[in-house]
Amino acid sequence: MDLRASQRVALMAIHPEFAEAILAGSKKAEFRKRRLAPGVTTVWIYSTAPQQRVVGKFEIGRTVSDSPKRIWRDFGDVGSITKEAFFRYYGDSPVAVAFEIVQTERFEVPFALSAFDPPPSIPQSFVYLDVET
Repeated sequence: MDLRASQRVALMAIHPEFAEAILAGSKKAEFRKRRLAPGVTTVWIYSTAPQQRVVGKFEIGRTVSDSPKRIWRDFGDVGSITKEAFFRYYGDSPVAVAFEIVQTERFEVPFALSAFDPPPSIPQSFVYLDVET
C-alpha cells in the first residue's frame, strides 16, 4: 500500500541573492504583490538565472497584507532589500504582501524544473505544484 500523500506547494521564483539570504536565515520575510491560495504554507524556492534550480523550501508563519508603507514599517528590517528597491517593486500598488519565513530547508542537491513530471514553466512570480510528501 502506498502511504505517500500529495501536498500543494507554491514554487516561487526568487533572485539568487534573496534565495541565499532566505536559506542562510537572514531574510525573514518574502514580499509579493498577491497572496497565496488558502492552505498553502510551503514555498519551494526556484533560484532564477544564472542558477535556475529549485534550491530549497520555506514554511510560512503569517501572511500579512497591507499598504506598502505599513509592510515596510513592519518587515523592512528583516526583508534583505533596500527601501528604494522595495518601493520601486510595489510602484503604485496599493497592497503589499509579506510572507513571514519561519523554517527553511536547503536541498542537498538543487534540481532543474525538468525533474518534475510534467515540468512546470518557469514561474513569473509563483505557480502551484502538487508534490509527494
